[in-house]
Amino acid sequence: MVQRQAQGAWETGAGVGRLRARPGAGQPPPLESPPTGSRPLGLERVRDGLLHVPPGYDAALPAPLVVMLHGAGGDAPNVLGALAGLADRHGLLLLLPDSRGPTWDVIAGGWGPDVAFLDRALSAVFEEYAVDPARLAVAGFSDGASYALSLGLANGDLFTHVVAFSPGFAAPPSRHGAPRVFVSHGTADRVLPIDRCSRRLVPRLEADGYDVTYREFPGGHAIPPAVAAAAVGWLGGRAVEGDA
Repeated sequence: MVQRQAQGAWETGAGVGRLRARPGAGQPPPLESPPTGSRPLGLERVRDGLLHVPPGYDAALPAPLVVMLHGAGGDAPNVLGALAGLADRHGLLLLLPDSRGPTWDVIAGGWGPDVAFLDRALSAVFEEYAVDPARLAVAGFSDGASYALSLGLANGDLFTHVVAFSPGFAAPPSRHGAPRVFVSHGTADRVLPIDRCSRRLVPRLEADGYDVTYREFPGGHAIPPAVAAAAVGWLGGRAVEGDA
């Protein structure tokens, strides 16, 4: 993937958690036969990320896009395995950025570098691939889930769906739009205990007027395959035998 914008062009808004990239906004038409499979983003030499394109991608049919954010200390390959098979079966584009540091910027101290990097990555994807603006999701696990909720609620005019697998909190700097929200959490989670995390967070989101789908499961700090499949189905993917 070729970097087409100077990094400084994306700094405006990053300090307040706002993304500027939009599908079809000033970009050339998507490539007719872009590469499929998994490949590096090619935006940075280290702490870069991956783009995963399903084998059946068709530029004539805009595809849903899921931005998937890893947990603390992780990177894109850590979370690719949880969704790659489902993405292929349901025709989802997966954008998996690496955080600039050990975890996401707002958790480490403030909005900025990760927002700017994600803006660059989204713009590059929008230039090469046809993305369905009605199914554009940000998702994450653990710290990535907290960041997905925070970033998603702040950019609900871009993201239509937010998926949080075992989140700790939501701290949007502002709120825009009304994205639908999916939250899952293990009842035996010892890393981010459910009673002080999702069981407090979900009622607050509902009280604020968000459409929330909440799924608890018996287990720890993880993304069980059945929960991942439920999230993909909630995003609007076609039903697949054996995913229930």
